[in-house]
Amino acid sequence: MNQNAEILKKAIDGSLKIIEQDREREIISRRFGLTGYKETLEQIGEMLSITRERVRQLEKAILIHLQITAEDKGIPGLVPAEKLLVRNLTEMGRVAKLSDLADKIYEKPTNASERAGIYFIATMAKNLTVVEENDMYFAAVGIAEYGDAVVIKAKVDEIVKIIAANKKPMTIDELDEKLDYEHPDHIKAVASISRQLASLNGLIGLSKWPAVNPKNIRDKIFVILESHKEPMHFSDIAQEIKDSSFKRKNVTVQAIHNELIKDPRFVLIGRGIYALSTWGYKKGTISEIITAALEKAGKPLTREEIVKQVLRNRKVKETTVLLNLQNKKLFKKVDKNLYTIA
Repeated sequence: MNQNAEILKKAIDGSLKIIEQDREREIISRRFGLTGYKETLEQIGEMLSITRERVRQLEKAILIHLQITAEDKGIPGLVPAEKLLVRNLTEMGRVAKLSDLADKIYEKPTNASERAGIYFIATMAKNLTVVEENDMYFAAVGIAEYGDAVVIKAKVDEIVKIIAANKKPMTIDELDEKLDYEHPDHIKAVASISRQLASLNGLIGLSKWPAVNPKNIRDKIFVILESHKEPMHFSDIAQEIKDSSFKRKNVTVQAIHNELIKDPRFVLIGRGIYALSTWGYKKGTISEIITAALEKAGKPLTREEIVKQVLRNRKVKETTVLLNLQNKKLFKKVDKNLYTIA
């Protein structure tokens, strides 16, 4: 057990010792999930043979008693634990998602019981505030000096509103230009609390947007290409996905290739090399690209001009373009070095 874990354990044990009755101690432990599983009012009521409302009343009374005792510095070990949380929150932007705060303090991926202990301590501590988890927000802990749960939620909602109005993911610097925060890290910290937002590769967007929250192989391919900003071979795309921080990244090279073929967002521009259609690339054979170039020009083009036009859209050898240009059914030579559509 590291030093931080010992500090937190002393605060939790000291708090539970303040609670005199075993039944009340059981209620708090189970409601917060201090043993690893958070239980509902109904579940605890059934176990103790009391009503759901009675469990709620007891929980509220116990917490008020603990908070008053904490304010009077009457809970053994709580003051050092509170300072530990405040110090880490200051480094993280004054507020943090509970799981992020716990991982930082314990210096490892934490379990439910460890996270519950931190939430329990923050609920009692005067200098801390908590945000309850629901469909809109992750459980979070903040420094009370900078706002209670209502203020924190309002800040989260403001960021969500700005990003939604922008209609595409934004960087922290772009958000900083629209918000009045002391430091961009504070924006990042507040945004992390929202269940409506997701972040990836330095961008923050709505969680329903594939660019920041890819859920299938095609979306992950799109994110990889978009982040590289240049065409890639399908085998390299597969490797990038395997090396990424995506939740599910065990994909085969063949699966990647199959998805690239199916999705209109991806254009084959060379042997196994794909680009995004949003970059100006269009699907088609080399002959079709030559035809499109001649149609757009509206006049015969030299062999060099045609090659140049095709190589803008395809990563192929110059000889490949010239071979396609020799197709007399599609193209004809109108001068020594001029070609047009047959």
